[in-house]
Amino acid sequence: IMPTPAGEGTMFQLYAKMRNENLIGVGLGGATTNIYSIYDGKFVRSVSANLGMSYSICNVLKEAGMENIKRWIPFDIDEKDILNQLRNKMIRPTTIPQTLERLMIEHAVAREALRLGFKHHKSLARPLAGKRQEIDVGRILEEVKKEMGETYIEMLRINCIGGTGGLLSHAPRRAQSALILTDGFQAEGVALLFVDSIFMMPHLGVLSTVHPEAAYEVFERDCVVRLGTCIAFSGSTKDVGKKVADIEVTMPDGEVVTKEPAYGSISKVPLGVSEKATVRIRPVSGFDAGAGPGRQLVKDVEGGEVGIIMDARGRPLELPTDDKERKARLKEWFRALDMYPRLPA
Repeated sequence: IMPTPAGEGTMFQLYAKMRNENLIGVGLGGATTNIYSIYDGKFVRSVSANLGMSYSICNVLKEAGMENIKRWIPFDIDEKDILNQLRNKMIRPTTIPQTLERLMIEHAVAREALRLGFKHHKSLARPLAGKRQEIDVGRILEEVKKEMGETYIEMLRINCIGGTGGLLSHAPRRAQSALILTDGFQAEGVALLFVDSIFMMPHLGVLSTVHPEAAYEVFERDCVVRLGTCIAFSGSTKDVGKKVADIEVTMPDGEVVTKEPAYGSISKVPLGVSEKATVRIRPVSGFDAGAGPGRQLVKDVEGGEVGIIMDARGRPLELPTDDKERKARLKEWFRALDMYPRLPA
């Protein structure tokens, strides 16, 4: 018998070990938001017991604030309506959204739950005080930050981001889960996105303690849904529309697809589940895809339900302050990934 966070964490650890990658995972539940990191072999689990999507949904509102939730909503809505919806969800935790507008509000809350949960997690994932570390000149500034108490997790070195829990596992469209994970964790560099389709990670985590090979095989074949690979650029500029990088995608059939993502945009290239492609990324000066600012990166990537997501919105991700521009930008991003059947006016 194992607590759910322990079971999820054990399975995330196994998955990271089998893939030999750095991984960030989340169990987004009704009462808690559990964040897991496996980074250079170090495992950290955090449980935010006051952040959840049903029993604790009003706590997310309290911690994040109404403005932070409203910033993810691309239509006009009275704050009282949001408050009433979240209160109803808290007292009727098993209900699901009946309208598109309500679904989008829950997705806005989910982004904030991930953001706050990850913030808490990073406060725990820190280097030991006073530990001597060998560093080179190029990493001095990063190491100084670490010594000052900041997290050792660098998102540019995270290769895999996964999620489990009802909202992520059962989203009507997989692109919704993909963007919630991307926005909530502020993904950077090149990372595979996946979700547990049937919320079996806790159970398989228990199984893995006695038969890890069987647990991994069941998870790979029957549970994991690859959403695709996210290519997100670190860096920012005031010039919206400026080219961020030149990208060449060599598809499985040998076709080469070229893209020049513009700052402030998000787009996708279709690449199916179990398909692989090679990407050659040449960021412009000031932007980083994982090899260093302005440095070329060549990497093999996996496809998925969404494909290859090219996120040129910059990091840290900042939404426009003008209300009209913010709503227009959100709708533009949602259309680019075909996230919803329609968008409210």
